Amino acid sequence: MDVDATAGHSVPSDGTEGGPVEAVVFDIGGSIYDDERFVEALYRAVHELAGEEFDEHAFWSLYEAEREGGAGLRTAFARRFLRDGDVGLLRSHIAKHWAYPVESLYPDVAPVLRALAHDYRLGILSNSPPQVRDALRRDGLAPLFGAVVLGGVDSAEKPAPEAFCTVLDRLGVPAERAVHVGNRLDTDVRGAARAGLRTVWMLRGEAPPAPGRDELTEADAVITSLTGLPVALSRLAGGPRPPRARLASASALDITGQYRTRQRLAVMNAASVRLGTSLDVSETARELAEVAIGYFSDFAAVDLFEDVLRPDASPARHGKPALLRAAQSSVLERCPESALRPGEPCDYHPLSPMARALTADVPSAHWAEDRDVRRWLGSDPRYAASLRLHRVHSLITAPLRARGTLLGVVHCMRHRTPDVFDTDDILLTWEITTRAALAVDNARRYARERGTSLALQRSLLPRHHVRLSAADIATRYVPAESGAGVGGDWFDVIPLSGARVGLMVGDVVGHGIEASATMGRLRTAALTLADIDIPPDELLTHLDDLVLRLDEEENTVGEQTPSQHTPVAGATCLYSVYDPVSRHCTMARAGHPAPAIVSPDGVVRFPDLPSGPPLGIGGLPFESHVLELPRGSVIALYTNGLPHSGNRDLDDGLRLLGELLTDPAASLESLCDTVLRGFSPAEQEDDAVLLLARTRALPPSHIATWAVAADPPEVARVRRLVTEQLAEWGLEELSFTTELVASELVTNAIRYARPPLTLRLIRDSELMCEVSDASSTTPHMKRSRAFDEGGRGLLLVAQLTRRWGTRYAPGGKTVWAEQDL
Repeated sequence: MDVDATAGHSVPSDGTEGGPVEAVVFDIGGSIYDDERFVEALYRAVHELAGEEFDEHAFWSLYEAEREGGAGLRTAFARRFLRDGDVGLLRSHIAKHWAYPVESLYPDVAPVLRALAHDYRLGILSNSPPQVRDALRRDGLAPLFGAVVLGGVDSAEKPAPEAFCTVLDRLGVPAERAVHVGNRLDTDVRGAARAGLRTVWMLRGEAPPAPGRDELTEADAVITSLTGLPVALSRLAGGPRPPRARLASASALDITGQYRTRQRLAVMNAASVRLGTSLDVSETARELAEVAIGYFSDFAAVDLFEDVLRPDASPARHGKPALLRAAQSSVLERCPESALRPGEPCDYHPLSPMARALTADVPSAHWAEDRDVRRWLGSDPRYAASLRLHRVHSLITAPLRARGTLLGVVHCMRHRTPDVFDTDDILLTWEITTRAALAVDNARRYARERGTSLALQRSLLPRHHVRLSAADIATRYVPAESGAGVGGDWFDVIPLSGARVGLMVGDVVGHGIEASATMGRLRTAALTLADIDIPPDELLTHLDDLVLRLDEEENTVGEQTPSQHTPVAGATCLYSVYDPVSRHCTMARAGHPAPAIVSPDGVVRFPDLPSGPPLGIGGLPFESHVLELPRGSVIALYTNGLPHSGNRDLDDGLRLLGELLTDPAASLESLCDTVLRGFSPAEQEDDAVLLLARTRALPPSHIATWAVAADPPEVARVRRLVTEQLAEWGLEELSFTTELVASELVTNAIRYARPPLTLRLIRDSELMCEVSDASSTTPHMKRSRAFDEGGRGLLLVAQLTRRWGTRYAPGGKTVWAEQDL
């Protein structure tokens, strides 16, 4: 007999009767056939018919109020949103948006039903009989239900308990002799129990919500999939297990297990291949979100704390760490399920599963029918509207923890996939997120170490350039992009006496914080040596001795407390001094590439400087080389990382550098950018420094030089000459101070030095007074006692000028002093 509960009529059939269990009633929405997309079709149909009058809040409010009504859904929505309340019109539009593919039948349905049909009278309580009959017919299952087919109301909601009784009455089957198989606690197991049916809880992966231990006791039997149904029925009937069912059940279990195992193995393989391929936190988060899409979930989001995603960001003022959306991915275009975009803060409600995951240790699965989820959605309308709109039926959340540190949270949702998350999915999520957390933590640690190295490196380099009369300056520092870390390249622009400028570049062996710290020690020592105005070759000699001493100290400490450190030996350096008065540039190098000189007419040459050994070798001399440069020449100093960038060898890199330096750029800054764009390495394997200096020349009118006799009466003439020259330059207000400074310096030279003596005044951004002699004795400033007749000369000079000092030349020395204009 074929019974249709909606039509109220029956037709004869040739079904067989057997077994003490009279009928098996399947829940189509969760056990065999997926009809939950009805609500999505209803939403689209109402939205289409209501047009501009559609109120989304009113839609969901009505749905919540009428969801227990079954067949009343269409009537209620037609009366609320359609002007004439035409239920037929709404029904036709729902059918247009409601499609049921054959794939909606679960893979373990057919073999189990074929086995059970030989031993039991089967019945189906269907929410949508036409679609279910079509699907069963396409799968060849319709003949199995020739004995009894139960038709239900075309609705997405489960029938009320009275529907069970109505169907059983028409079948003539007592309720206590019927068995109902369901997978939803409130509407299936409890509802069937209230109707007097014996109940079987089907605890399969597609069955939310996960029941507790007490709830499982409410059912007469518990199975994990349809394949376990024959055993449960035989036990309830008190008889032996049907032999045909045993064979069919085993076969069905093998098919389903292999299918799901293959899916999970595919996800694990994708995770092992893709996660951790980058040392970038954002990229790792994107990899995790993309791995979770496809076989595993329909939407995935990765939220990380701000200090993880942005290691250089300032900490939160109020101590509450900010959680940011790092990455998200979806089977739908542009992730419409998410109310956030990458980079935006995540302000989760305290009742949300995501907020609870932050205090958990393992992943957890949640379903839309969970009590806790309902409480959360009731307090969080924004998420509630999004989840209902896209028909999200289950989600899984997992904390990202690595090495005892909480990094963030991951949550995945399913809405297109009919299966919900089960226990195996939780274990798979745990495996993936554990692997991903380690990858994120590795990327975070690398980013933090690299940021620290960069901060240290930049703090040890010059912050700004002083304005110089000797040359225009432009510099660039490009840190390494490789996994080795930041290197130890440095540069310096040092104002010297006599309007000169010192230009220095260097490169320390190694990478990382150790190399940066070593660079800072070398740069400080080199800056100190340059400040005492020694020639470039002597500076490198002193620096070489210092490197030998530093390495010796490191080796001694390493013997006592073994630790890994960056050796200082092998560092390279180039130091040049340019004098705008003589236009002479004196250079010396220690294992460093020679500079490039660009003449005003655009010709580039690499001067053949004496190649000294790298610092720390010891025992070998350094030589200086003097070049006379035309005004407007460009001196290009660089470290080895610039011409060696990419896959170029040194010769090709120098050739390209020469071509780029001939570009007629408007300024040195744009020329620096042109050079860097020309090299444009895909991955900078080593630090690179570029220092450009366009030379100037002081006009003769800004320089005054006089020969001074080694005779005390000459001091009066010196005062007069200084006064006249300052009057000519329009600097009369400096006459008194400059007269006093010049007379003291000349007096000291007459008393303690050897002729010939020379006095020179230089007018630049400062006023410089220099006295040169042929002696190599060093003047020292001392504090005179009350009754001393001398010893106050240099003390007065130091008090009246901005700075003073002594520099040496092969033929003697020069004592100089500078005043601000």
